[in-house]
Amino acid sequence: MTSRTDSVITADELAERLDARVPVTVLDVRWQLDKPDGRKAYGAGHIPGAAYVDLESELSDRSITGRGRHPLPAGARLQAAARRWGARTGVPIVVYDNWNRAGSARAWWVLRAAGVTDVRILDGGLAAWTGIGRDLAQGNEQPMLGDLTVAYDNLYAGAANTVTADEAAGLTTAGVLIDARAPERFRGDSEPVDPVAGHIPGAVNVPYAGLLDEHGFFRPATELDAIFASAQVGDGRAVGAYCGSGVTAAVVIAALRITGIDAALFPGSWSQWSAEAGRPVAVAAPPD
Repeated sequence: MTSRTDSVITADELAERLDARVPVTVLDVRWQLDKPDGRKAYGAGHIPGAAYVDLESELSDRSITGRGRHPLPAGARLQAAARRWGARTGVPIVVYDNWNRAGSARAWWVLRAAGVTDVRILDGGLAAWTGIGRDLAQGNEQPMLGDLTVAYDNLYAGAANTVTADEAAGLTTAGVLIDARAPERFRGDSEPVDPVAGHIPGAVNVPYAGLLDEHGFFRPATELDAIFASAQVGDGRAVGAYCGSGVTAAVVIAALRITGIDAALFPGSWSQWSAEAGRPVAVAAPPD
């Protein structure tokens, strides 16, 4: 059984730690679908001491083919990046972003897949930090080189659960497969990124953005329970999640963990499924 505090941390809690000089590594993971490079935004204002993390090159390895738009990096590659961020053995990590918890959830999931367990998402993101009256720093931080060691080199078989495309398809009958994308992408009304519109047949749509409130905080566990129950999650069956390329589905997995449910990620997600010849595609009619 897990709890909210196992996955997220509040801005007040982070501020207390930093004010007390309790060791903590803070990582800024600015990323948006239409603005994947967040370095400029980071330089304009970030939590003091936070290191910038590039989701595209450090939390993914796009040189890998056949595994979607954001293939998982090798553990050795991630370890080298984490040390550049100043991550140290035995020091907790807090990750944050400024857009729908997508970048921070990706970092949270990738680090846990590598065997780094003491990592939490800043609930509410950067807005939560400024919302309690805390200042931002400008420019680029130069952290001291860290010594973090990851436990797994192959993140696809690491500490966090993953499923292959075939296993994801199997979950549609043996469990529950959640599609985390917006309803219009799930239905196949539009597809702004991948060449094929639609969803994996048998998947259920639980848009990740709906798991957050209007201020970008994860909804209370009771509300999350109700959302997932409507998708037949919570009866003990195995659960998996996918999205466009394995980024925003991590928000779903974090929300499920808040409710005490461990779920698997299909890392290649729709970008892999839709690119593989012969994979069936389902579409749905718009609501009345």
